[in-house]
Amino acid sequence: MSNKPLLLDIDDLKVYFQIKDSGAMPWTPSHTLKAVDGVSLKLYEGETLGVVGESGCGKSTFARAVIGLVKAEAGKVLWLGSDLTKLDHKALRDTRKDMQMIFQDPLASLNPRMTIGDIIAEPLQTFYPELSKTQVKEKVRAMMTKVGLLPNVINRYPHEFSGGQCQRIGIARALILEPKMIICDEPVSALDVSIQAQVVNLLMELQKEMGLSLIFIAHDLSVVKHISDRVLVMYLGNAVELAESKDMFANPSHPYTKALMSAVPVPDPKVERNKKIEILEGDLPSPISPPSGCVFRTRCPIADEQCAKTKPKLEGKIEHQVSCLKVSV
Repeated sequence: MSNKPLLLDIDDLKVYFQIKDSGAMPWTPSHTLKAVDGVSLKLYEGETLGVVGESGCGKSTFARAVIGLVKAEAGKVLWLGSDLTKLDHKALRDTRKDMQMIFQDPLASLNPRMTIGDIIAEPLQTFYPELSKTQVKEKVRAMMTKVGLLPNVINRYPHEFSGGQCQRIGIARALILEPKMIICDEPVSALDVSIQAQVVNLLMELQKEMGLSLIFIAHDLSVVKHISDRVLVMYLGNAVELAESKDMFANPSHPYTKALMSAVPVPDPKVERNKKIEILEGDLPSPISPPSGCVFRTRCPIADEQCAKTKPKLEGKIEHQVSCLKVSV
């Protein structure tokens, strides 16, 4: 992927929240929740980067910080060379034409009081107010056709559509501005399996047609394997492994990644019965008080005293990097 133009360059991104205990007095000190704790990566033009990890590992917060919906505590987010974390409100708003987001809950992300035509047209009216009503309507109808929606339903409301159709409306809204990057925050997790495949294939077709770059967040590793060029594995706000998709699924290096990959079902019954499943011991630590050193050490089968003293960095070859003191690639 390094031979393609660089679109997004994230360096040591951190997102912290100040949390108070339930029922705490106003003067009680707050706790720092480290939702994202120093993630670095690059995204290239036309590439799909899959982001995986357990619930609460910081995937969605990371995505929202990249696009500016959540304020970053520290780090840089370079978009075509400009640091998004340093831009003022107007400059960031103008940049958002090139980066859009598809959310997890299709129906909840749509305004129930607006027709789907108005929902899809809203970004055009915001960024291109000079367009006439006829021009806007033509563009909306064309985009509806592109995502598999009949243009004659343009005046219907979101509650009249299925979950899969609502997600297509969300995709149409995200693509109407012809952005360079789409962040997909678990876009198929709320859909039936058959509909998931349709939506994923639609995203892949649109990516090829429009030259999109995707950050695809999901729990379903089979879906991530199908759509991604590279995969980032996160644990407790940290990046623990980053590799090309084929290499990640064939040769996972980090103990946490191995446990995730061992849980992916194999279509062959014989292979599925005989494969070894890596079981993680213990519970996920709290991001308010993460373990010292390596955040995974409390559940890691190969951790030792050194792991409690030193925090590992994501290191290795360009095509495969791992954050572990005991494993190298």
